Amino acid sequence: MRWGAAFVLLGVFLWAYLPVLMSIHESWRREQDYSHGYLVVPLAVYFLWLRRSEMPRWSNGFAWGGLGLIAASVLVRCFGAGIYVDAIVGWSIPLWFAGVCWLLFGRHVAWWAAPAICFLLFMVPLPYVLEHSLSRPLQSASTTISSFAFQCCYLPAVSEGNTILLGDERLEVERACSGLRIFFGIVALAYAMLTVAPRSWFIRGLVLLSVAPIALIANAGRIFVTGVLFHVGFHENYGDLIHDAAGWLMIPSAALLFWAFLAYVDRLFPCNQTVDLGDIL
Repeated sequence: MRWGAAFVLLGVFLWAYLPVLMSIHESWRREQDYSHGYLVVPLAVYFLWLRRSEMPRWSNGFAWGGLGLIAASVLVRCFGAGIYVDAIVGWSIPLWFAGVCWLLFGRHVAWWAAPAICFLLFMVPLPYVLEHSLSRPLQSASTTISSFAFQCCYLPAVSEGNTILLGDERLEVERACSGLRIFFGIVALAYAMLTVAPRSWFIRGLVLLSVAPIALIANAGRIFVTGVLFHVGFHENYGDLIHDAAGWLMIPSAALLFWAFLAYVDRLFPCNQTVDLGDIL
């Protein structure tokens, strides 16, 4: 009976959300800032597997309280569609899964699965207004930090708006290079760390405060390396390769910075529980 209901609910979900999922996938494919979306669902499943020993027993029958969450997800979806904001429609997906989990397996199982279900929010692209509001300050800060790094290395760098004049070269820090992608990656990494190894609220606050500086440093480092290679003439034959490679290396470099910060926090507060980032990465 339980699995028959699960099959029916899966069919209803695909009927209601297949166009939404296709639109989300198109954003992953088209926009680099959201290419991390391909990893969200596998990582959410992995978080459940890591916490499998804590899973409570299923309820004997249906837990009808889950219908409330399912109804709420339908209302959120209709509201998002009514005002033509795709992100709100996408945000109703985790709410739907939480309601289905509660209905089929009980409130305790739904609470156990909540961290992994909430992680699904990272797969949904932001509304344009919020994305634009985040991109502009990140773009400006990355330009300023990169220019300062060039000047510290005695390179003739001057920033004008979001353009860096590096000798005879002009480096345009476009919106796609604002660091929004790595910002979300670091937020997701911080969320994963706190999910796998919960810590005190004070440590959680420190971790969240570290997200923006690490994202800015990693992105500025990408711009700095790209600018140096362009300045010495490598762009003539390998311009696109340099730009793309620097973009991909930004993610592991940011993860390394995040690991270093966690190691520092662990040394500073040795009584707190540590986490092996190898289990997350």
